[in-house]
Amino acid sequence: MNSTGAPVVHAAVDTSRGTAALRDLAADDVDHIVAYLHDERDEHLNSLIDRKKLRSREETRFRFLSAVRTGDINQRHVAFAITVAGRFAGFTNLVRYTPQDNYSHWHMTDPRLRAGGLSAALYPYRINLYFDLYPIERLIHQTKTHNVGVNRMLDKYVPIAATRYIERPDGAASADEFHLRYVFRDDIPRFFAIVAGLSRNRRGGER
Repeated sequence: MNSTGAPVVHAAVDTSRGTAALRDLAADDVDHIVAYLHDERDEHLNSLIDRKKLRSREETRFRFLSAVRTGDINQRHVAFAITVAGRFAGFTNLVRYTPQDNYSHWHMTDPRLRAGGLSAALYPYRINLYFDLYPIERLIHQTKTHNVGVNRMLDKYVPIAATRYIERPDGAASADEFHLRYVFRDDIPRFFAIVAGLSRNRRGGER
């Protein structure tokens, strides 16, 4: 929160869907997350998560209320809201174990905003946010091999380092075949160069 009590906005990017931003999660956002994880029954989400790992709605609510950023660099689980045109549209969270073992997860909770390039546009800012706020050395992406959209987005930025079956993946994901990708602090300038190139290509195509 800033001095006025409003959540801090860490990054904002103009997109065809409106301004997409990353800001601190607020307590009012948590009900959106609980409803998405427990009530949403679309095939996409069902293919990604193991609902048994979610446990109860109350536990999910407590987990994300505890993930509202406190400013403590030792906070192990922290979440941020994704907004589009000022409205809550998704969330991303960082789960920290050791300097080398850290995982990020992100969900666009509004299905109308998926596959629209928002995740790609925000990716460098999201990664920079994690490394800027917390003393991590490596971030690990675990993505299911059949999650085509997410893997296509990540292919623009980070190569696949390994592919293997993981019985107990991080977060609420169910056991499956996963691509593993590793991100380091030194990668961030290259990510911003890539997103700048993508933006130039889009503008060139609009002429």
